[in-house]
Amino acid sequence: MEPPVAQPRPVERKIHDHVRVDEYDWLRAKDDPEVIAHLRAENAYTEDRTAHLAGLRQSIFEEIRSRTLETDLSIPTRNRGYWYYSRSFEGREYGASCRIPVADPDDWTPPRPAEDCAPSEPALPGEELLLDLNVLAEGHDFFSLGGSSISPDTTLLAYSTDVVGDERYTVQVLDLASGELLEDQITGVIGGVTWHPDGTAFYYTTIDDSWRADKIWRHTLGTGQADDELTFHETDGRFWVGVGRSRTDRFMMIVSGSKTTSEYRVLDTSAPEAAWRVFVPRRDDVEYSLEHAVIGGEDRFLVLHNASGPDFELATSPVDAASASAWEPLIPHRPGVRLEDVDAFAGHLVVHQRSEGLTQLRVIELGEAGPVDDHLVEFEDEVYMIGSGGNPAFEQPVVRLGYTTMATPASVYNYDVASRELTLLKRAPVLGGYDPGDYEEHRLWATAEDGTHVPISVVARRGARDSGPVPLLLYGYGAYEASMDPYFSIARLSLLDRGAAFAIAHVRGGGEMGRHWYDDGKLLHKQNTFGDFISCARHLVATGWTTPGSMVAEGGSAGGLLMGAVANQAPDLFGGIVANVPFVDALTSMLDASLPLTVTEYEEWGNPEADPEVYAYMAGYAPYDNVAAADYPPILAETSLNDTRVLYVEPAKWIARLRATAVGRRDFLLRTEMAAGHGGVSGRYKAWHDRAFSLAWILDRMGLAD
Repeated sequence: MEPPVAQPRPVERKIHDHVRVDEYDWLRAKDDPEVIAHLRAENAYTEDRTAHLAGLRQSIFEEIRSRTLETDLSIPTRNRGYWYYSRSFEGREYGASCRIPVADPDDWTPPRPAEDCAPSEPALPGEELLLDLNVLAEGHDFFSLGGSSISPDTTLLAYSTDVVGDERYTVQVLDLASGELLEDQITGVIGGVTWHPDGTAFYYTTIDDSWRADKIWRHTLGTGQADDELTFHETDGRFWVGVGRSRTDRFMMIVSGSKTTSEYRVLDTSAPEAAWRVFVPRRDDVEYSLEHAVIGGEDRFLVLHNASGPDFELATSPVDAASASAWEPLIPHRPGVRLEDVDAFAGHLVVHQRSEGLTQLRVIELGEAGPVDDHLVEFEDEVYMIGSGGNPAFEQPVVRLGYTTMATPASVYNYDVASRELTLLKRAPVLGGYDPGDYEEHRLWATAEDGTHVPISVVARRGARDSGPVPLLLYGYGAYEASMDPYFSIARLSLLDRGAAFAIAHVRGGGEMGRHWYDDGKLLHKQNTFGDFISCARHLVATGWTTPGSMVAEGGSAGGLLMGAVANQAPDLFGGIVANVPFVDALTSMLDASLPLTVTEYEEWGNPEADPEVYAYMAGYAPYDNVAAADYPPILAETSLNDTRVLYVEPAKWIARLRATAVGRRDFLLRTEMAAGHGGVSGRYKAWHDRAFSLAWILDRMGLAD
């Protein structure tokens, strides 16, 4: 087949005395039959060009499936008199959520399921099925559960669903005793809901026309959505809002946050006449978060803030404080140790932090008078990721934590704070005789052009490099202070076991090395992100890990912007590039304040419409604007029609301009999922097929398709 040709229809726009010409903006008309026909033609062309990989795609899918324990359940989590867990079933796309009553109130050891439990049988005695997502997904091409929340008295379940992919959810409430839905139904919700402690109402969030979460509503059970109370409306276009409840159940909290500033409102539910109040008013460039704790018998707020330094400080504050002057340091700011979060329990605090690019869990034990001890939960691997989760109960004496490396499957532990003993509860099974010892992991350091040392995490099959360089997949992101920590992937084994290596370039713009790492990779420092990735790639070549012809780069969303930039700046360094839902037309998007997320993104990228310097800087790196008459490596761009975060039109225009401008190979593919959103297809088998498609293309670029 010949590649589809998008006819150029130039549109000019003059800004800051510069004329931008966009030949393909007409592809933005999502409801235009001509646009849909073009996207379908691109899909047909991609299918034709990759038809020779059909057998390999199926093999990879079967490998993923054969290594996965398809009928399984999570480790139960205890809360409010029940153990909650999720189940998966062989042959079913989605899982189910269940619970059983707690038998012994003094025992925090999660119950073990029966061996080889059939899908039709209870996994644990007394099992109560809460939600079967397969039933909810019936008749829909796409399905996503936005959230589910049990009422404080454990009798009701509020859950939200999206069957389009645009992340606008519908909330329904299930009576768990009768199995019947209540008449309450809320539409246009972002995410899930948060119950008021008295169980008569819940709070939810909605968005404005630019897809900014701007309103918090209170819904009283038994009333219509039209009667819901608007609790808070954030009118500053830079800020988004969210709502939550403290682990102690005493406080409801509303957060307003931009990329650089935050503000909390609190409601003391223990005082019937109390009203919502601002905790400490927002101040530009000061971020803080709140956690309710009881320390030395006193109610306190734990305040995690950056008023004392960029890597944050943990302070305590009276719950009725009105200014930051009342904050007392508990963990003072320490450069290089980024404090990221804190969880409070009756007998201890858990601090999430990172140092030297690695995550850490810090436990502070509490005595009758206050903190009595402070220590890290330690593991010995060179590269790893650790975090706590599934800890909803304030009174629990143990910390449920997760741990993984690039070779060690996701592992769940209980950490007994008093004895400091770690108990492995479960390691995600990998069938087929998988042995982590067959793989080697390393932390490497590349040197960027400005002398900055950039970490790289890499994994390969042990001994793979004995005969010289190997094909390698280099992944990167580099935005929003999001850290791409080392993680395990079953699908990745289909690369490693064919002789390839996998690496993560921890480039600036992420948060791996602290807040400065993020600051040095955004706004007018964004070029550092691209330069770091290129330096990492060159380091891997120079140290004998791989060669340019057998190295493939991959990134998604803001990481797709990274892919587009390095394609322009170093096209000879890669044998192929995969860009998932890529933000490649960044300048056009940031010039249009009506588009989803644009205004809230000004503090990440800048405002090119208002600032000529920002405009010129972005115009210098934006992938779509800098497509040149160069010999690009083969590129696979993947997107979704209903994506509200990065519109499908960005990769569609990019591929069209690449085809019209590039010289040499001109091997460019666009693959659009016609019934999905930013996260791609729904359902695990569909997701496995989707990943198998990408991996087969990557292996082909590496010369390993055979």
